[in-house]
Amino acid sequence: MRGTGMIDAVGIDLVDIARIEKIRSKWKMKFLKRVYSDGEIAYCEGRAAPAQHYAARFAVKEAFLKCLGIGIGGGVWLRDIEVVHDVGGKPALKINGTAGDCARSKELNRTHVSISHTDRSATAVVITERA
Repeated sequence: MRGTGMIDAVGIDLVDIARIEKIRSKWKMKFLKRVYSDGEIAYCEGRAAPAQHYAARFAVKEAFLKCLGIGIGGGVWLRDIEVVHDVGGKPALKINGTAGDCARSKELNRTHVSISHTDRSATAVVITERA
């Protein structure tokens, strides 16, 4: 098996895609720029059903906040939690800014991400490890 860290936390979240689409339609780029990185916006907008991908990324951000033991409004910008993909397409997290500061203060050194969605909902699981 790979890795020598200890599991610190597990976070899970489920997001209604229609809710994200409704917010996206109402607030447009104001919402997107507040929640998603430029890379995430480009990725989602390049897909046939952008709302599914935005909802999945929102679920990842919420699941990661649960791992940190905080919620939205807990001092971490959602934009600082970025979903990226490795060369094989596997989702991963890139943690910046206040989210990075919080993760470092908890001595988190590794994350694992799993994302899934249907036409109605998106879900994500995040596992954090400590050295």
